[in-house]
Amino acid sequence: MKYSTSLPEVMLLSSDGDPGTQDWTQLEQEHITSAPMSFRIVRNVTQPTLNIFLLFPAVATHGAVIMCPRGFHSLVIDHEGIEVAHWLNARGVAAFALKYRLLPAEARDEDFQRQFQEFVSDRNKMRELMTQIGPLAIADAQQAMKVVRKHASQWDITPDQIGIMGFSAVGRVATGVALEHDIDSRPNFIAPMYNALREDITVPADAAPLFIALANDDELAVDPSVAMYRAWRAAHHPVELHIYAQGGQGFGMRKQGPPVDHWIDQFGEWLRFKASYVTCNH
Repeated sequence: MKYSTSLPEVMLLSSDGDPGTQDWTQLEQEHITSAPMSFRIVRNVTQPTLNIFLLFPAVATHGAVIMCPRGFHSLVIDHEGIEVAHWLNARGVAAFALKYRLLPAEARDEDFQRQFQEFVSDRNKMRELMTQIGPLAIADAQQAMKVVRKHASQWDITPDQIGIMGFSAVGRVATGVALEHDIDSRPNFIAPMYNALREDITVPADAAPLFIALANDDELAVDPSVAMYRAWRAAHHPVELHIYAQGGQGFGMRKQGPPVDHWIDQFGEWLRFKASYVTCNH
């Protein structure tokens, strides 16, 4: 299948005007993490943007997915964002990689590495900082949903086939949009991948269909993901859960060899064969 191979358009999103971010002066930066699992990350995002990956009209299925790469300190922009977008485009689905506002981070790579290790090693501190930045990230994702839906006709997208995907702790962002929305920001399906944050939730009456995938050897994600599955199931909403034996945390589109490499195929099949889920409760 042929799809547009031009560079994605980047659209600025209006933020919610939160006074805590208006005076941010940090500059957005990219950084390649050290071996053996080197990948590109982006930090110090102060202005939310959408990277827009559209299709030639002849091959479009008219569905769309917004990706929210992890995490709140930095974005794993490739294998949890742009590479997912390319996979979806190749199968006729429009895709949007969201850069949402992040916690301020050190400018020097060495200082950022130290700061990040301190962040992930202190679970209480992590939750405290998530409480600060989480609402801003959710607001940015809600705005992304509104923008995609507003431009649905222009971008050859069906307005009731727009979903959102979040990775690791940022599954909280995708879930947050599903739990807190108006008619313009409601997702038609959600996919919190290896969600690493557990919290008590009240599943709304109009909850979107849910797809979850994770690895059994990911101690951060098993309990939160299973709890979310149970909550959706108890509320009698469509939900599909895949737990792979191996894969660890943060597998994304990285190829490791085990069956977890095929999670994206399962997601694609879910979108294809569960089309009725996408439009239900709307």
